[in-house]
Amino acid sequence: MWALVADAVPLYPLYALLFADSGLSEAQIAGLLAIWSVSGVVFQVPAGIGADRFSRTGAMALGAVAQASAYVLWTAWPGLVVFAVGFALWGAGASLVSGACEAWLYDSLTELGEPHRFQRLYGRLGAVELLAQIPAAGAATVLLPLGGFELVGWASVTTCLTAAVLAARLPEPARPARSSPRNPSARGTLGAGVRVLVGTPGVRGAVAVVALVTAVDDVEEFFPLLAEQWDVSAQWVPAATLGIHLAGAAGSLVAGRIRDRWTAPLLLAGVAMFAAAGLWADPPALVLVAAFYALYRGVLIVVSARLQDRITDSDTRATVTSVAGVGTDLAGLLLLGAWAAAGLPAALVLTALVACSLPYRGGHAAR
Repeated sequence: MWALVADAVPLYPLYALLFADSGLSEAQIAGLLAIWSVSGVVFQVPAGIGADRFSRTGAMALGAVAQASAYVLWTAWPGLVVFAVGFALWGAGASLVSGACEAWLYDSLTELGEPHRFQRLYGRLGAVELLAQIPAAGAATVLLPLGGFELVGWASVTTCLTAAVLAARLPEPARPARSSPRNPSARGTLGAGVRVLVGTPGVRGAVAVVALVTAVDDVEEFFPLLAEQWDVSAQWVPAATLGIHLAGAAGSLVAGRIRDRWTAPLLLAGVAMFAAAGLWADPPALVLVAAFYALYRGVLIVVSARLQDRITDSDTRATVTSVAGVGTDLAGLLLLGAWAAAGLPAALVLTALVACSLPYRGGHAAR
């Protein structure tokens, strides 16, 4: 329920259009998304340390509150500077959720003696998050004509605060006994995380792969703009892009059957489809974008699962995962810069280069 509510935000399919409606150029919108990434770079590791020291579910709840605060600002005082501040808050909130969520799920399964189920269940969680775009798109389509971006914004604030309450009520999994103090200092937690990152076989490579592949997801932010450029009216953009998210959910659901050696061909095939869509540039081309996103989301689940498999210390899981998040935000800045400079073609070239870094050399078959 938490995953569904957390992503059923009516503003998701519309905020790029909100920025455009406020007079921002595509380059300025890319710049705002870059602020989001910079905020992630700043907050990712501290957020992971906090989740490991105190509470993963508490971090997830606090992240939703930070996101709600961003939407309060955007709705009450729309403008370039306020959008930038809101993205900084949202980036901080996303940092609190990202590493904590994966650590919470993996440790919950470990407590049940079933960590091998992580790839399949993480795929289902990703599918639920994407399926949440159905109520989000429906609400956006209804609310925008009734009350404009203002009504959509306040509804989004309410959704985020509801998600915060649900996250706070999730059970916190027990962690294995350890020889270090139960609540070490932040420096101690960071040091332990660095030791895991440097000393555990395969972790550094897994972190790099996750960072690069996850950064590709930033192209999702431009789906509404692409739909509008391809002659879809603003009111129908949420519905038109909904199929892309549904395809991504399908890709996440079947990720449990994807083997590591398939990741490179699948992602390259997706890039080819997206490139063809860019050349077509009409509403039906969104079908090809959906196919790209389905393949991409399946690959993302596989590489994320491999990272969690290699982190052997439960007490630094969120911290190490947050290091991958920092890499994601840095790589995302490069992707956003490429989009701002040369649009979709540049972003696709970078995505193809990421695909060429695969398959992940770990030898683990999908579970």
